Formats: sequence, C-alpha cells, structure tokens
Amino acid sequence: MAKRAAEDDPQDSPQTLKSGDRPVADTGLADSEQFEDDFEDEFESEDEIFEAGVDGRPDVEREAEQSAAGAMDIDKQTFIPGRHKLDAGQTLAPDLSTYEMLHTLEPTWPCLSIDVVRDQLGDGRKSYPATVYAVAGTQAAQGREKENQIMVLKLSGLSRNDEARNLNSDSEDEDEDEENSDPILETRAIPTSCTTNRIRVHQSPQASGSALPTTLSAAMQENGEVLIHDITPQLTSFDTPGYTLAPSATKPLHTVRSHKKNEGYAVAWSPLHPAGKLATGDISGKIFVTTRSPADGTFTTDATPFAGHSSSVEDLCWSPNEKFVFASASSDGSVKIWDSRSKSHTAALSIKVSDADVNVLAWSALTPHLLATGHEDGSFSVHDLRTWRSATTSETPKPVAHFTFHREQITSLQWHPTDDSIISVCAGDNTLTLWDLAVELDDEESKYTADVKDVPPQLLFVHYMEMVKEARWCGQIPGTVVATGGAGFGVLKTISV
Repeated sequence: MAKRAAEDDPQDSPQTLKSGDRPVADTGLADSEQFEDDFEDEFESEDEIFEAGVDGRPDVEREAEQSAAGAMDIDKQTFIPGRHKLDAGQTLAPDLSTYEMLHTLEPTWPCLSIDVVRDQLGDGRKSYPATVYAVAGTQAAQGREKENQIMVLKLSGLSRNDEARNLNSDSEDEDEDEENSDPILETRAIPTSCTTNRIRVHQSPQASGSALPTTLSAAMQENGEVLIHDITPQLTSFDTPGYTLAPSATKPLHTVRSHKKNEGYAVAWSPLHPAGKLATGDISGKIFVTTRSPADGTFTTDATPFAGHSSSVEDLCWSPNEKFVFASASSDGSVKIWDSRSKSHTAALSIKVSDADVNVLAWSALTPHLLATGHEDGSFSVHDLRTWRSATTSETPKPVAHFTFHREQITSLQWHPTDDSIISVCAGDNTLTLWDLAVELDDEESKYTADVKDVPPQLLFVHYMEMVKEARWCGQIPGTVVATGGAGFGVLKTISV
C-alpha cells in the first residue's frame, strides 16, 4: 500500500505517548493489506512479535544470558559463624527482622566480664525505649594497665528495632508513644590496677521501699585479688540530680587476698545469703569462701581453702535451693559439689564430665536438679544431679543432653531466669547462641533444620558478636540479653525468645 502523508488527514496524526504506550487506531488493516517498514521485518504471527526481543531473540533467553554474565556471585548456602569463614572483603550483617531489639555500645576498653544489676523500674517490662543497669570490668591494653577500671553502667535509650515495630505492633498508638532514640551509655568508674577476669553482683534487701538495695560487686583481678565494692552510690548517681559521689565511693569495702598471687576466674555470690556469701577460685585449684556479717557488714574469709581439683578452678555456682551447697568446674575436666559447712573442706561429690577443660557451669534456678557445663572443646552438656549418687560412683553418669555445635571453647552459660528450658551460650567462634532444650524431634526430623545439616533442632538463634566473652539475661525485660566482647557491649532481644 502507498504511504500517506501526515497532512492528508489531520485526524490520523501521531498522538503523544502516555506512560510508554502507543495509542492504537480504532480501525485495523484490511485482510489484503500488509505492514511495511524500513527494516523489512516480517512476522508471520502475533506469537512471534511477543517472543522476539530487540535482537530477534526471545526476551527471556536474552535476559537470562545477561544475568549470567553480569550477576553477582551469591552463595546460597547458609552461613554459620565458627564453621564457615568470610572471604576477604566480606562482612556479616544481621537480619534485623529477627531482632526485636539490637544495640551495640562501645566502652573505652573491652571487658571480659559483665553482670546485670536488678533495678527498681519493674519486672516484665515491654515498653521502649528500655533501660538496663550493669557492671563490668575492663581489660586495658598492655602497658596501660593503670587505665583499668570497674565500670558501673546505665544503658538507656534502647529503642525497638523499626522492622520489629512494624511487624509486631499491636496498635498504632503504641508505636507513636515509643521514642526512636539512640542508645546512651553512662558510666561511673572505679579505678583498678589490672584486668578484671570475672565480676558478679549481689543485692541485699533494701532497708525501705524508696531506697535502693545495697548492691555489692566482687571483681576477680588478674593479680589474684578479689575486690568487693559497694556500688550503690554509683547506681544512685545516675538518676538523682545533683548527687555527688564521695571520694570513698571508689574504695573497696574489702579485698580478699587469700589467693595470694594466683590469678583466678571463678566468682559466685550465694542467692540464699541476704548479707552476702562469696566463693572464689584460682588457677592453683583452691577455693575460698568469704562471708559478710549481717550485723556490721564486715567480711571474713575462711583461711582453709576447699581443695581437691588437680588443676585450675574455672567457674563456681551456688545451689539455688540449698543454702550451703556450691559447685565448681575445673580444667581437670571434673565438676565437684561442696558443702561450705564441711570441716574437712573436701568435696561431697566429684564427677568427670569432660575430657577437655570445663570452663563454665550454670545451675538452673527453676529446675534445681539441672546443671549445665561448657567445655574447652566447644561442647556443652546438661546434667541431672539426681543421677550423681556419690563420689565413688563406679560408672560416670551420662548427661541428659550433650551438644557439639560450637567448634571453639565455651566461655559463658546461663539459664533463662523464667523459662527452665532456655539457655544462652557464648563461644570462641564469635557467636552467642540461644537454645530451647525442650524441643524434641525424632531422628528422621532431626537430620535437617531449615535445610542446614548438623544443626540441632534445639538451637533457636545464632548471633554473631566479635570476640564475645560473656552474656547475661536481663530478668526484668523478658528475653533480653546483655553481652560483652571485643567489640563492646551488645544488647539484644530476638523474636525467638
């Protein structure tokens, strides 16, 4: 057909393109008419028009080739810290949809140990921003030991993760009331002369409803001394305008020197002695018990040590329901149960629980017959103390659960304060893991967890934290964990607990 000039029929002149679509004429071509173009492309059917792209090939085929040529190389395998290693230039980023709260705060020096301090803001708190009080001990760089300190901490402005807020909000009004603030780290320093290996706090009943309870900290130093401070003034200063700390507030109430020059890592306060009863252990295998008088607040250390371990005492824990009973973990691979009233100062029970060092142990407060131990080889176990009959047991009792997920040493264990099946674990593979020991699946179902091999079904969550050393539950904010490591402090609450 002959081409017609545009001016021949003004009504048929080209219209402006709208949204990328060319207008279609109301009338089509006659059956006898054929379409011509300068490139002499001919299509025998509409199907060919839709299938062919700009280069004459189907769009799907061309796009697949382009994607293969320039696509990013994506590893679809699940990355497990401690088992898989990052390549040069790679970094790990958290999936924020799995955290209700996640914050990192950096102190002047990293801390090997941290403990959460109970406050007067109430139990079962779920509102944001959250506030946590804690105490930690620093590890200053070599040659700068004099800069070490015990740090009394207030971590505030801990807001809920935006993604969790959008997913889990019960009402719009609740979201509007929350402040999306930056976290704030406030500190009160107590100078020390060397690194703090382990620190624990104890609170005595408060004298009145308006006064803070007397809060004591015990810090095991690298030089073998155990410093006991009353940190109540430091805690009071955070929330009392104009409060001035007296110079004596940084001086220890008492220093335990019974360990002489032997370094130690084991520190534990009894939860059943209101005035304060402290057990401390050192690398020589000796354990000393220090008691605070309820009458005048003075401290007395039993001069005779509890002895029996052939190697370093790595951790201590008091029974949650038996006033004079405590347990010790040692690098000799054993756990011993002691009675602090024993005149012979010998163990009542001694059980070999691992061929490797036993680094940490934790006694369940809700189920007192359960004791967890963490080992140098990366494994941890849960033991039923009812099977530990006597020190002369011919056959070593088997743990009720044993896990080998971690590939580096276990550095921290703690049972959840209100759920007797949940436990937190820190390991040398830069991970903090949360476990639900109540999960039971048959062998066939347990082979794979989310298509990942060799992952126990009891594993709830894996959090990556550089050089993590210790984690403690914040019992007043359900599911919240405070951890310390080489990258500073981490405060997190996952959607799984």
